[in-house]
Amino acid sequence: MDLKKNYVASVQRYADSDNMFVRCGNSGVLLPKISLGFWHNFGGHDPYERSRDIVHCAFDNGITHLDLANNYGPPYGSAEETFGRLIDDDLRPYRDELFIATKAGYDMWPGPYGNWGSRKYLMASLDQSLRRMHLDYVDLFYSHRYDPTTPLEETLQALVDIVRSGKALYVGVSRWPLEALKFADEYLRARDVPLLIYQGRLNMLDREPQETGIIDYCAQHGIGFISFSPLAQGLLTDRYLDGIPEGSRMTHEKHLRSEMLTPQLLAQLRQWNDEARQNGQPLAEYALRWILRQQGVTSVLVGASSVAQLQTNLRAVK
Repeated sequence: MDLKKNYVASVQRYADSDNMFVRCGNSGVLLPKISLGFWHNFGGHDPYERSRDIVHCAFDNGITHLDLANNYGPPYGSAEETFGRLIDDDLRPYRDELFIATKAGYDMWPGPYGNWGSRKYLMASLDQSLRRMHLDYVDLFYSHRYDPTTPLEETLQALVDIVRSGKALYVGVSRWPLEALKFADEYLRARDVPLLIYQGRLNMLDREPQETGIIDYCAQHGIGFISFSPLAQGLLTDRYLDGIPEGSRMTHEKHLRSEMLTPQLLAQLRQWNDEARQNGQPLAEYALRWILRQQGVTSVLVGASSVAQLQTNLRAVK
């Protein structure tokens, strides 16, 4: 059943473009300060109508950058399938306004060729992603994680050849250590496929990309930086200020465990919440604005389980 016929994007979607977009490194690409990630809430177990509403809200507010990966779901691949359905239902007329990213690097299918960073895996995975998303190409393709066993030259040459094949316009890396990032930057630049962007976890609780020099390197070499998990999977919201609520992500998800909410962390969260209130902001908005103020940051990837949550996040740039 067609849930919404004849979706028409808001004519006001770029009304605040001067404030909304940031140049990505030394490229011609402008990315919205807030980008929408499909890691959660867009899988095969999530209501399609809700996912569709969230994407409509995002695009209507100038969020042109949508971030996916081959194994986002659950089950694996289903977030890309949801996106493919959205392309067919709503977004095909706006394809050239969208900047679509996907990735490969984590486990995707059984056997030795469905994981890590080999040429075979990256190329096969991208072909599968394009089929699921009903696209001829993606705007950005990432190596999703550093592979310590595959030669870096193999992984990087696969990225070069993917761009030259026309299946991706730009390439990026996610969560690579600094020395590997430097090698990738030099290798790709020498082959006229410059590294567009680095994706890393940056938030008020996890500042590793700053502490290790990754953001400084990106800023000095014309590489964009995009932060994922900016709200530390919900810790940097008001959800856990009074403990662990029943049914929250911390009660059932492996990435966010109850033992993480120590008395020391709870005290820090409450302090930041008090500071946010003094500024007339919810803690989530305060945390997003903190990231956007950091030197070298291009964009922040937010997830959303509802339109209301996305609208709250958008206030960080509005």
